Amino acid sequence: MNQEQRKTAPTTAGARNIASAALFEQDANKGFQQMTQEDLALPFLKVLGQLSPEVNTRHAKHIDKAQPGMILNTVTNELYDGTKGIQVIPCYYKREYVEWKERGESLGAPVAIHSTDSDVVASAKRDTMNKDRLPNGNYLENTASHFVLITGTNTSTALITMKSTQLKTSKKWNTMMLGIKLKGKDGLFTPPTYSHVYLLKTVQQSNDKGTWFGWDVNKLGPVEDKAVYDQAKSFSQNISKGNVKVKHTSDSKKSESTPF
Repeated sequence: MNQEQRKTAPTTAGARNIASAALFEQDANKGFQQMTQEDLALPFLKVLGQLSPEVNTRHAKHIDKAQPGMILNTVTNELYDGTKGIQVIPCYYKREYVEWKERGESLGAPVAIHSTDSDVVASAKRDTMNKDRLPNGNYLENTASHFVLITGTNTSTALITMKSTQLKTSKKWNTMMLGIKLKGKDGLFTPPTYSHVYLLKTVQQSNDKGTWFGWDVNKLGPVEDKAVYDQAKSFSQNISKGNVKVKHTSDSKKSESTPF
C-alpha cells in the first residue's frame, strides 16, 4: 500500500470512531425491553481467603493475580487490593437467616431464607459444631446483607454479606452509620445510610480456631455528587420495594473464607 492509499484507507480505529455517544443516545434503552431485575445478577463483594478457589492455580475458578486478602466482584471478576480498599456507599441493610443443607447435599442454592422473627428460626438449636440446627437436619446462617454502591468512574451496585466472625464488623458499621448526626431546621437528625462514603479494606483476623481475612470499615465523608446520591437512593428504594432479588449460592456462601 502506497502513502496515498494509507491516508484514505479506513482503519480499525477509524471504524470504531464512527460510533459515538450521540449515536447511541438515539437508541437509548433499546434491546432491554423484556429485561427485568430477575434477569440481572447482583454482584457479591467477596473477601478472598487462603482456601478460596480463585487463588488456587489448579482450580477451574482460578483468577489470574488473585491473592488472599483481595476483594473480588463475583460478576465482573474484578479484583481490588485489600490493603488499599474500595469505596462504597451503603444503600440498604437487612439481616436474615439463610437455610442450608450440609456440604455435599446442597444443590448450590439455599433451601430457604427466613426473617429474624420467623418460627423456623426459633426452632433452631445450637449443635456441637456451633451451628444453628433445624429439626429437619438443615442449618441456619445468621446473615447480614449490606447493599452498596461502588463509587468511582463507573458506579455499580453490589452486595456484601457478613456472617459468623464478620457479624461483629457488620454491627460496628451499623453503629457507625447510626452515630452520624446532622443539624437541620428541626434540630439534630440521622441522615440516610446512603449519605456517606465508606472505605472498606481487608485485614487479617484470628481466634483460637484459625486465621483469616475479614472486613475493616472506615467512614470517609458525605456524598458530594448529587447524581451519585440519587443513584444510591434509587437503589435503596428498589430494594425496599422488593425489586432487587438476591441469589445466594454455595459460592457466595463462602464469601467469608475462614479456615473453619
